[in-house]
Amino acid sequence: MWKFLKKRKKEPKNLKEVLASLKKLEENFEELFQDLENLKKASKFHLQKVGIVRFNPFSEVGGDQSFSIALLDGSNDGLVITSLYTREDNRVYGKPIKKGKSEYPLSKEEKEAINKAVGLKS
Repeated sequence: MWKFLKKRKKEPKNLKEVLASLKKLEENFEELFQDLENLKKASKFHLQKVGIVRFNPFSEVGGDQSFSIALLDGSNDGLVITSLYTREDNRVYGKPIKKGKSEYPLSKEEKEAINKAVGLKS
């Protein structure tokens, strides 16, 4: 319907124009390739892996209301957050993770959440 608004590319008329067109395509391809490489490098630091474990730490509270969640990047750096729920209150803990490990002691559930995020069987 709106064909008159589209730019029409003129067809190359000779070998020189064909080569110039190929050269332009090659430059565009190189630029796209470089952009893709830059995105790959930057994406290592984005949130990529998530693992969550629900559990019941206290027998007086029914259901798996507590949880541990691991949020990691491509290098397995990030954090693990644990929420312990009781009828009286809720406690939340956060621990930094470097290369899948923490300098703080990890609970069984926190380790399981990290393993799920990394893709390891626990």
